[in-house]
Amino acid sequence: MIDEQRVVKVGMADLNVISGHGLIRTTGLGSCVGLTLHDPLKKVAGLAHVMLPSSEIAREGALNVAKYADTAVPKLLEEVLALGACKSRLVAKMAGGAQMFTFARATDTMRIGPRNVEACKAKLQELGIPLIAEDTGGNYGRTIELDCETGTLFIRSVQKGVKEL
Repeated sequence: MIDEQRVVKVGMADLNVISGHGLIRTTGLGSCVGLTLHDPLKKVAGLAHVMLPSSEIAREGALNVAKYADTAVPKLLEEVLALGACKSRLVAKMAGGAQMFTFARATDTMRIGPRNVEACKAKLQELGIPLIAEDTGGNYGRTIELDCETGTLFIRSVQKGVKEL
């Protein structure tokens, strides 16, 4: 990775896109999922930092579409297509979805990480976008960055070092 590269940062419950060369990055993925879309021919990429599986539980006034898997994935698709990506060439990669805490009585509502992963996969399948690589689960946090030119997803964590997908 070259330090002079342009880096587009994506915050929590946020999404963004990039084209040409550079990296798109998000930090602090615990139970959250970092979902990327990439068109290798057009060199267009997008990244969503998904916090929760479903917008049905939304209580905020104006809905933050990037916060929920069911609304973030279609919005991310819309954004990469607007930059010139072709849907039939898009591939997805994702990381995160950890179970950060152990609970004595593990109800489904406490399984935020696994539910985020399941919701992202379901939405990708519904949209017809193949998930070609993932680094999900576990009980540790991650930082990810996608190289827009190569489509390589770099995953950093204290426990596992650096991994490339």
